[in-house]
Amino acid sequence: MEILKLEGVRKYFGGVRAVDGVSFSVEEGALLGIIGPNGSGKTTLFNVISGVYKPDSGKIYFMGERIDGLEPHEVFKKGIVRSFQNPRLFLGMTVIENLMIPPRGQIGENPVKALFRGLWARQERSLAKKALEIIRAHQLTQVRLNWSGEVSGGQMKLIEISRALMGEPKLLLLDEPTAGVAPKLAREIFERIVKLRDELGLTFMIIEHRLDVLFDYVERVLVMHQGKIICDGPPDYVVKDERVVDAYLGE
Repeated sequence: MEILKLEGVRKYFGGVRAVDGVSFSVEEGALLGIIGPNGSGKTTLFNVISGVYKPDSGKIYFMGERIDGLEPHEVFKKGIVRSFQNPRLFLGMTVIENLMIPPRGQIGENPVKALFRGLWARQERSLAKKALEIIRAHQLTQVRLNWSGEVSGGQMKLIEISRALMGEPKLLLLDEPTAGVAPKLAREIFERIVKLRDELGLTFMIIEHRLDVLFDYVERVLVMHQGKIICDGPPDYVVKDERVVDAYLGE
C-alpha cells in the first residue's frame, strides 16, 4: 500500500531551488534512505512534507489524503512524525517527561479537567508505562530521571526517536539519526529502526550522511542534488550510478 506520494513538489527561497519538481512515492513499511551533498534539499524536503514549509507548487498525499498546506500539528495528527539533525529536546524536563509530551488526546491538557485528578490519572499512568517500555528498549533506563540536557549526544538521539514513537506515528522522518554518535551506537540505532519496522509496521524515511551504515539497512535510496532527485533505487544500484558519483565528487 502506498503511504506517501509527492507530485511535482517545489520549494524556492528567492533564486534558490531547494526542492525542484520532486516526485516519488513510498510504500507502507518501507525503509527509505535519502542522501545527497550538503545543500541538496534533503532537510527542506522533510520540512515540506511535515508542514514546516508550504510548497510553492505540487501535491503531497499521505494515505490517499492531500496534506500539502496543512500546519505541522495537523500533519502530526495524521501520523507523520519527524526528528531533527540537532535533537530538539525540552532541556528543562527530564527524559521521561520529554516522552510524555507527544501523545494525542491527553485528558490532563484540558484546563478544566486538569483540576480533577481522577479524570486523567489512569491515562497518565498508562502513558508513563508505555514511556518506560520505550525507554527500556532504547537502553535509557539509567537516565530516565536525568534532565534531557545532561545526557550524551547519542542518548539525545535515542530520546528524540523514543519521543517520536510516543506520538504513535505511521511514518517517521529521521534527519541524520546517527550524526555525532559512535559507530557501534550508529549501527544499534539502525538495528532498532529495522526492528520497529518489522514489529510495528512503521515506515521510515531517513536522511543520513554515513552511507556505510545506511546502505547496510535500507532497501531503497533516493539521491538528491540541487533540489532534484537524480537517482532512485537499491543501494548497490545507487553507488554505481555515474550521476551520484559526480554529485559527490563535485561537492
